[in-house]
Amino acid sequence: MERYNVIREKNPREIVLLKARPCAWGKCTFCDYIDDNSRDEAEMLALNSKVLSRVTGERGVLEVINSGSCFEIPRGTLEEIRNILQEKKIGRLFFESHWIYRKRLDEMRRFMGVPITYKIGVETFDNDFRERVLNKHADFQTPEEVAAYFDSPCIMVGIKGQTKKMIDRDIRILKKYFRLGTVNVFTNNTTPIRQDPELVQWFIREYEWLKDDPAVEVLYENTDFGVGD
Repeated sequence: MERYNVIREKNPREIVLLKARPCAWGKCTFCDYIDDNSRDEAEMLALNSKVLSRVTGERGVLEVINSGSCFEIPRGTLEEIRNILQEKKIGRLFFESHWIYRKRLDEMRRFMGVPITYKIGVETFDNDFRERVLNKHADFQTPEEVAAYFDSPCIMVGIKGQTKKMIDRDIRILKKYFRLGTVNVFTNNTTPIRQDPELVQWFIREYEWLKDDPAVEVLYENTDFGVGD
């Protein structure tokens, strides 16, 4: 599995995929990324240190992802990230967090000592689909609630049961309320949730313009950031 890459197009940055403790929620119906989690702290610290040793600081920005939230990364690894930020003169950090940690975001900002751009896996702003079908356990009702805490929502498209109208609304919300965003085209995995190929093809045609939008990154495959498997 590739765990380090340099993103050179939109929002240039280094990106690392680290191991962390199991996701605090871990019940999203579409997600099998949690298979990368671990309870062996020594193993996590060793692997994460090896991955982080590749960070050069060349872009001045680092994104750290794991199969869950940044708050599940071991303390020893968080301290190593903080040291790297200082040593490599990295001035901004990208982290991802579940909605349940929203009250702790400033705690991590203080710990790291640099501005943090927080991503959140919203998947959709259709509250019924998000909770009833995807089981996200994110009980916000409005985009404004999310924007009060997070900088960059991750939207998922192409799932059976989704509609064009839902996707149109999600893209409008992303552009209206957030400075940055990511759109993930759903890829079939080991879960029962399935891709809607016709909806995916419609999205690719209808939203081709997002390729030229500097604020929105579209992942047509879940490894398009160059990390993962």
